Amino acid sequence: MDRVTSKPAMVAEALALLAAPACACDARGMIWAANAALERLHGAPVEGLRLPALFCARSMPQAAHEAELAPGGERRWRGLLAAGALEVPVEVRAQPLPAAAGIAGATFVFGELPVTGESVESARLEQAMVLEHAPVGIVVTLPHLVKSCNPRMAHMLGYEPDQLVGRDPCEFFLSRPQYEAFMEEAIRVLTAGELFEKAEIQLRRIDGSLIWCRIRAKAVDMTSREAGTIWILEDVTETRQVLREVQAIMTNASIGIFFTRKRVITRANSSFDRMFGYAQDEAIGSLTRIFYPDDQAFADFGAQAYAVLGQGKPFQAENTLVRKDGTPMWARLIGYAINSEDPAQGTIWMIEDRTRQKRDEEALRNALLENQAILDNAVLGIAVVENGRTLRCNRKMEELFGYPGGAIDGASVRALYPDLETWAAARRQTRCDFMSGRVHMAEYQLARRDGTRFWARLSGRPFDMAERSGRSVWLIDDVTDQREAADALRRARDELEVRVEERTAELAGANRRLQAEIVERRQAEARVHHMAYHDALTGLPNRALLSERLDRAMLAARRDGRKLALMFIDLDRFKTINDSLGHLTGDHLLKEVANRLCRVVRAVDTVARLGGDEFVVLVPGVRGLEECALVGEKIIAAMAEPVRFEGRNLHISPSIGICLYPDDGEDVESLMRKADSAMYHAKASGRNNYQFFAENMNVAAARHFELETSLRGALERGEFTLFYQPIVCTRDRRVHGMEVLLRWRRPGHGLVAPDDFIPMLEENGLIVAVGEWVIRTACEQAMAWQRAGLAPVPLAVNLSARQFMHRGLIDAIRRTLDETGLAPSMLEFEITETALMQHGRQTLETLAQISNMGIRLSIDDFGTGYSSLAYLKRFPVHKIKIDRAFVRDLESSSEDRAIVAAIMALAGSLQLTVVAEGVETQAQLALLREHGCALAQGYLFAKPDEAGRAAQMLA
Repeated sequence: MDRVTSKPAMVAEALALLAAPACACDARGMIWAANAALERLHGAPVEGLRLPALFCARSMPQAAHEAELAPGGERRWRGLLAAGALEVPVEVRAQPLPAAAGIAGATFVFGELPVTGESVESARLEQAMVLEHAPVGIVVTLPHLVKSCNPRMAHMLGYEPDQLVGRDPCEFFLSRPQYEAFMEEAIRVLTAGELFEKAEIQLRRIDGSLIWCRIRAKAVDMTSREAGTIWILEDVTETRQVLREVQAIMTNASIGIFFTRKRVITRANSSFDRMFGYAQDEAIGSLTRIFYPDDQAFADFGAQAYAVLGQGKPFQAENTLVRKDGTPMWARLIGYAINSEDPAQGTIWMIEDRTRQKRDEEALRNALLENQAILDNAVLGIAVVENGRTLRCNRKMEELFGYPGGAIDGASVRALYPDLETWAAARRQTRCDFMSGRVHMAEYQLARRDGTRFWARLSGRPFDMAERSGRSVWLIDDVTDQREAADALRRARDELEVRVEERTAELAGANRRLQAEIVERRQAEARVHHMAYHDALTGLPNRALLSERLDRAMLAARRDGRKLALMFIDLDRFKTINDSLGHLTGDHLLKEVANRLCRVVRAVDTVARLGGDEFVVLVPGVRGLEECALVGEKIIAAMAEPVRFEGRNLHISPSIGICLYPDDGEDVESLMRKADSAMYHAKASGRNNYQFFAENMNVAAARHFELETSLRGALERGEFTLFYQPIVCTRDRRVHGMEVLLRWRRPGHGLVAPDDFIPMLEENGLIVAVGEWVIRTACEQAMAWQRAGLAPVPLAVNLSARQFMHRGLIDAIRRTLDETGLAPSMLEFEITETALMQHGRQTLETLAQISNMGIRLSIDDFGTGYSSLAYLKRFPVHKIKIDRAFVRDLESSSEDRAIVAAIMALAGSLQLTVVAEGVETQAQLALLREHGCALAQGYLFAKPDEAGRAAQMLA
């Protein structure tokens, strides 16, 4: 049969070439082509007949069964072919038609067996064995009569085979109307020559019990019911019950259950529909991509899950999915392959919505972090004790006893007492108080790690008063100074009494000394009070005192019908000064700022420090915005003067946010929050200014969030592009190099200004990945220009501070150069001097590695940061770039000309090349030439442009 071709006509021609009897049938067993040998053997034309009709009655059931199976695979069996009045034993070989044949079905080749009694008997025995041991019931019926059946058929209905033969099939149905309706449906299909199938129907057994059966039937001769019908019945009672139980589980399960095949949803329960917000069966047929926020998440989960499922193992994970309405959901998924040996059969998934649990876990984690922060910053020692051992304690506790971090955890409480007697007495008193339901409070002398002793006030209580001998929490306060002060006072009082008794004549002098000691004590108490409500560094009121004064000021303003202003001040770039010049410099600067603020405001105003570089000014009794603006301008003017410290001029500027009571809020929290928002708006507006709170600041915050959200996927969506600006020789304007500039072409918004999105990349860490893309794309563009025959020039790429300190930078540069083939000499990196100063030793190592690769380095925005000439001399830098701030007013500013001259002299002494940025006029260019500046860039020569137009400058 290998010669069968792809067309039905060619199949018929191939059958004609066979010497053996043969035919071709469709999937229903209908003969649509036969050769002459088969028609001679049968004694009549066979086209249009069903294959079982060629066989004698005893062989028909087996032939019908084999005809059904043949389209799915090769078959072989023996039977008795009806040849007129004769029965011819044959061996039948069946082979499915190939897909190219254009029709589903099979070919059948009949091989005649020797016509002997033995062969006929052998064929009959084979057929009898098939019927005897068939796993399904087989019965041949005439109208209202069971003609024959196999044992399985009789067993299914509770009969013996001879009891079943001759009965009316109506007896096996629940009622005659059911039987008649069933037969009407079957006859309509069978007389059309088609296979009749019934997925399930109830039949009655001999004992009256009911079973469910699946039925298939074929007419022996579709033109005559009297020729009989072959029925094949399968008992599906247990299968149906299992399916009902599975359906009950699916319907009543509290978790979502669904089935997939090739990641397409084939079935799901109602809990699944409710969980994702779909109507019943709405998700059936959908790709599971609908669960995921994006294609990458869909692909990543599939790769992870099906790698495990393919090994026959269950897969379990927690992931963020999305409901139909787009809302996110945190879910736990468990998947099992339906057949581990054949994963293509599909997967069953169980899904549990853990959004609330995840939120609760996050809330618990945040609460624990908050509690830990409270413990770490508490002014008292705090410890948790159980069974005489310290389970954990805060840092203040360790400082009190002189232990390093973690050294007290797990240690015996006995080690904190100077002797066994003191410890035993403390245990007895503690046990007595706890058993009585009281908090234990007492003062004991305790011992530090180095053996020195101090007095401490202990306050302890059980965690659970119902379990008073269990875990307890303790507060420890060092009261040594208080006790010494009290002892000193007591001794002074005793001495005074003795002197009064002994020397009455000196009563006046003793009284004065006593008064002096009383004043001293009051002063000490005042100092303690001052420390509790004032900042230790600046002496300004702290947050607690500010809150009290703000409360009182709001009450007075409400009573008098007036307003008050709250000004939130943040020092611009203070962290840069503090990190680069040290905390001593930063502390001096903060104290100077505090002094200036106090000099600017009125005596009735309050200047407070909240911490770090944040200050607050409370201005009561204002009449309107004009007075607030005047105060803001005074503060800005006061900060404009440089601060001299250790030979340096430190420059600082404030960003001020202002809100009014009662216009912007009527409580402390609202006013503080809104003043803070206004301050951040001032920073976003260029720093060194003041801003009044307005509701549209919330809109600006929303816009900022939207911009940051869009930015996160910009690299994957290919929205970034590179612009190129030439660096030219100042003498002949020949292109010496190109600076690579990153631009973001945001869909629907055009080009986004670099100042709007590059700080966001720095803040969220995306600058590392985007920076690598910039380096690679610039290298690829340089190679493309070289292949196009354009003059090769170095490309200058900016490295951000965060990118420069990333540990993978060197490997990424080396990999990019290897893969693109660009010579290292054709690449330059520009780094700001502030970035260079941040990590001295690591900076030197990184610069050395870059320089050793043959890549040139330049300092960008030179003169605007806080550089060290000693470091500059050690750095392997080849070029410095004068910041545009010094070039902008070069024609009119003698100070800028002096700065440029100094930079040129410094560069000359260090043998560094100088590039002037922001050159826009011929006069600026002429002055730069006079000072010996060899290279420049700016709008005078060309604006930054895309690669296509930038290439024209290289032609």
